[in-house]
Amino acid sequence: MYFCFYECGNQKVTIMSKRYIDNPEGCPITHATNIIGNKWIPIIVYVLFERTLRFGEIAVRIDKISRKVLTEQLKELEYNGIILRQAYSETPPRVEYSLTKKGEKLIPILNQLCEWSKDIDIPTPTSEVK
Repeated sequence: MYFCFYECGNQKVTIMSKRYIDNPEGCPITHATNIIGNKWIPIIVYVLFERTLRFGEIAVRIDKISRKVLTEQLKELEYNGIILRQAYSETPPRVEYSLTKKGEKLIPILNQLCEWSKDIDIPTPTSEVK
């Protein structure tokens, strides 16, 4: 586990993140894994492709993720410059999330993973291993 601290306006924010893989040699695969290497980050990025969504809209599209985890992942994505969080001073408060240019660069990679995964047959926890 690692912790990131950053300033957001007047507020200090702490992000408790996934296990961080030490990378003293600067391996690009390890670096990429540290950025997007958990099960929710690629899904959130893919959901935000070509659209700006509010928190509740993201939660509906990814119904298996808890709101707590979604909040943590969105903070981490914002911290890493993958998404943009736009807060509006309205009543009720409105916050929208969209991909940054950096985040948009992940879409072709995720599309390639989707294509690659079609040819891979692995047992799922609910299927029997033969």
